[in-house]
Amino acid sequence: METAKLKKFAQFARRSLLEQVSAKLKLVLAENSAARRERAEAVKKVEEAIKNHGKEQVIERVAYIWFNRFCALRFMDVNRYTRIGVVSPAEGQFQPEILAEAKMGHIDEAMVHDQVRQQIFALLDGKAPSRDPQGEAYRLLVVAACNFWNKAMPFLFQRIDDYTELLMPDDLLSGNAILAYTREALTPDACEDVEVIGWLYQFYISEKKDAVFEGLKKNLKITPENIPAATQLFTPHWIVRYLVDNSLGRLWLLNRPGSRLAEQMEYYIPPERPETDFLRIKGPEDIKVCDPACGSGHMLTYAFDLLYAIYEEEGYEPAEIPEKILTHNLYGIEIDERAGELAAFALTMKARAKQRRLFNKGVKPNVCVLENITIAPGTLDKYAEAFGREVFTPAVRETLQQFTEVDNFGSLIIPKLQNPTPVLAQLRTLHERAGAAIGSPDALTGDEQALVSTPNFRNAIRALEQAEYLSPRYAVVVANPPYMGGKGMNGRLNAWAKENYPDSKSDLFSMFIERNLDLGAQGGVVAMITMQSWMFLSSFEALRSRILNQHTILSMAHLGARAFDSIGGEVVSTTAFVLENAHKPDYRGAYMRLVDGNSEAEKMEMLAKATAQGRAA
Repeated sequence: METAKLKKFAQFARRSLLEQVSAKLKLVLAENSAARRERAEAVKKVEEAIKNHGKEQVIERVAYIWFNRFCALRFMDVNRYTRIGVVSPAEGQFQPEILAEAKMGHIDEAMVHDQVRQQIFALLDGKAPSRDPQGEAYRLLVVAACNFWNKAMPFLFQRIDDYTELLMPDDLLSGNAILAYTREALTPDACEDVEVIGWLYQFYISEKKDAVFEGLKKNLKITPENIPAATQLFTPHWIVRYLVDNSLGRLWLLNRPGSRLAEQMEYYIPPERPETDFLRIKGPEDIKVCDPACGSGHMLTYAFDLLYAIYEEEGYEPAEIPEKILTHNLYGIEIDERAGELAAFALTMKARAKQRRLFNKGVKPNVCVLENITIAPGTLDKYAEAFGREVFTPAVRETLQQFTEVDNFGSLIIPKLQNPTPVLAQLRTLHERAGAAIGSPDALTGDEQALVSTPNFRNAIRALEQAEYLSPRYAVVVANPPYMGGKGMNGRLNAWAKENYPDSKSDLFSMFIERNLDLGAQGGVVAMITMQSWMFLSSFEALRSRILNQHTILSMAHLGARAFDSIGGEVVSTTAFVLENAHKPDYRGAYMRLVDGNSEAEKMEMLAKATAQGRAA
């Protein structure tokens, strides 16, 4: 994909949106602002958010939200997933199709409620006073469209009834508006592949990433809110394919020797000799694939393609397959809210491309954005007394308190409770019973009702939901984990790493190697691309010993420097590898030395040749 234009747009968009949202915030917070008179509750919410998170973070978050939504709406317009162009004009027109239709008296009643529709018509007919009637009408249409898409994609289109709408940029229709640049960058060619969304996100945060690394030179540690920007890196598609072909694809071919899946796996390396000892899979629905640092979902979207082919081969109805993949197979975990939203969006778009009626099915991708959760002291004692200590065991109680700093530790957190599913089901049942009518057999007592109806109880459910994602149950774990050495870690993360990952504490990526092996089922497959340093440095000796003595290296592509064109010079030297979560001392893995390539293209060609030779051998 040609990325230069996307990079220029995304960086401009961030600067522009930050400036516009900041200016809008200043207007909204003015002492006698119209917003204070007309939207007092929303202004109160924005003031609370500023108090809790700071003005800069509020501006950054709102700018992100609108960037994500504008890009998502444009992508759906181009692919005709929207009923009418929300940010795109009809052919031969210059205004967004939804506004042009409204000016002719046509507004989709399913998308725009009657009260808002009347507001829009009043503005366009000159019956409502406004300095910019078309702009104001269009803003109402965009908000209505976002709220309409909330039902199908609540992860990206949260209902807009608060300060997000208040801080929406004013200029959306001029030739210099952010939407004009969005349309120019997201051409029909660019929107043929949903990976464009991932590239946009990487470029959007690139200047913030540069600022974080400049801070490192001044010995400024990376704080939790800056970890995503410092560690996000879009994985080239050929590396993704190597990792997924040789993990998910390999596992399926071992279970179905007659499968023709290998014909579409360019980077697949078959075992040197027939295997009899591997993880048994009954059918496609049994394969759980996890990316524990999923970013914008690039690993998962390619896994979707392979899984679709697997289901087809097994004779499933094409109309059923997308829903089954999103429901049973793919799991993403992420600490960055915006990236997690884009991962869920990307998977939804993959599924919608295969199933026209997907949006009506209410199917949501299994992407968990980890969030900090704090449960008030003493609350767990009350829960144990009310609902039984056999439910709130010491392991459950410890797990419920492990998520207070998830923005710092992310997927590296190892829940004390290895299988939270049964307890989670019990808590959900209690929560449902809290809504039962008084006198019904399911009703709780007054004291129980009071306990279950609190934010603390909802937090307990949410904590166990996060713990469930972090449980060791996956047939395949695939990742390009974050890279951050000890010098960049903030003090709390550094101390926690030494305590919890003594064998791999030197870098986040090495801790993720250990973590991913623990996330995988026995006999499962872990595929990763990481820095190459764990193979050589003495500080990783204990980690190497674990891999060699407890697991099996199935294959490795030693890429060295310049495998990522988006990173210049020799900054990142990498290796991509596939491990089996079982020790097979006699297994002969495939090793490919690709350090001599001077660019992504050269290394991609070298890998394709090496894997082809492996298949021919």
